[in-house]
Amino acid sequence: MNDATLLSSMIGPVAMGVALIAATIDAQHRRIPNWLTFGAWLAALPLQVAVHGFGNGALEWTCGWLTGLAIFLPFYLLRGMAAGDVKLMAAVGAWLGAFMAFEIAMATFVIGGIWALLFTLRHKRMAQLRRNLRDVLLTSGQVSREAGAPTPQADASWSVGTLPYGVAIAAGTIAVLFASA
Repeated sequence: MNDATLLSSMIGPVAMGVALIAATIDAQHRRIPNWLTFGAWLAALPLQVAVHGFGNGALEWTCGWLTGLAIFLPFYLLRGMAAGDVKLMAAVGAWLGAFMAFEIAMATFVIGGIWALLFTLRHKRMAQLRRNLRDVLLTSGQVSREAGAPTPQADASWSVGTLPYGVAIAAGTIAVLFASA
């Protein structure tokens, strides 16, 4: 086994490890630290270059990073997820490339969506979820019920709850890596 093959075999397990560490920290502290996401971004680049060569490795890293970022960034901008989740998905993409980043993001959305629905049902907040969805669909997220009324962005009671989404990202990463093995 040559060095590039050995390094290539490490990419999946390391990406999975990064996602699991992030999930653990997110579940405990409700945040994903920059040292982990930025460190993962930086560590992925030389490994991608060692495996694929300078040009192809840098391209694989960049396309994966951008894919992870681009898929999750709109949800952050709509206040549907935290910045750490976006940075973690970009890190996973940097390790695994654009195609895997896309597949992981789709798996994460399914896993996270099921989890959120179960959470909402368990906490008996379906009526609030329906109101929130109606308001988003009717007003593109710009809710203004009456003059002086709080908007959903300003009043946390409008939320049906929050989840440590790093856990869903880790689950999506693991599911896709095992499905592709």
